[in-house]
Amino acid sequence: MNDNFPIFQVDVFAQQRYAGNPLAVVVCRHPLANSRMQAIAAEMNFSETTFVAAYADADGGYLTRIFTPVREIAFTGHPILGTGWVVHQHLQATAAKRVRLNLGLGPVAVDFETDTDGTGLCWFSAPPMTLGATIDPALIAPALGLEAGDIDTQTPIQVIRAGTAAILVPLHNHAALRRCRLDLQAFAALAADGHPPLVYPFCRETRAAENDIVARFFFEAREVREDPATGNGAAFLGAYLRHHGAARSARLRIEQGHELQRPSLIHLQIEQEAVRVGGSVIPTLAGELLHAASND
Repeated sequence: MNDNFPIFQVDVFAQQRYAGNPLAVVVCRHPLANSRMQAIAAEMNFSETTFVAAYADADGGYLTRIFTPVREIAFTGHPILGTGWVVHQHLQATAAKRVRLNLGLGPVAVDFETDTDGTGLCWFSAPPMTLGATIDPALIAPALGLEAGDIDTQTPIQVIRAGTAAILVPLHNHAALRRCRLDLQAFAALAADGHPPLVYPFCRETRAAENDIVARFFFEAREVREDPATGNGAAFLGAYLRHHGAARSARLRIEQGHELQRPSLIHLQIEQEAVRVGGSVIPTLAGELLHAASND
């Protein structure tokens, strides 16, 4: 049995190489223990690492697991698109324009199309999302290094859930967004009330006139980390804007990652019955993970 597994690294939501959100995708020739996958994800130390079966299930879907450096998660966006791209390019026998990934929360389809400028885009349709509790601006502002007045109260601060959860925080301007930092100590009272230490602040004051939203995403993984591009955050934003009637267009462009020197562009399509998230995927590395399944 070959314990060397193919591994690919891709940049998701990138418009050029070494931008966007990096992802490691391990192709599993046979199943791995949970502890082994967690150890590999910690070694990769990206926001997420995925483990995808080398062969399709009977339903045509590819079993996929998603791990952060510290835990398994059920749903996050750039791993879905990056893994779908790897399956489409390297595993799927046909050139079909759709790949199905079988995740813990159910099957998710990844579709492939060409944008109006000729750029190849991957899209996924978000699973059902639930709008949860709202939060007083005065309670969360100190945890983000902000004043309550920095928060745009035309729509609420709100928790959105789909397998995982995040707090969406609308801000007045880009200056407030640049000042954002997640302070876990200041967040402790909110965590005690069951609110997730995953925060998606956003505003409408963008760098480029052709874009609609600029966002950041902070989360806890042994320490506070920032994501350069967040697909599930964009999906949550789509559900949020649709619910609150705040979407200016059925198709939006989201800037992210500039503070990390990894500029990203996320496409968001808001429909009556669905929210779709899309972006480009650029490969950066291909090789073998040595002795992936061994117990050394």
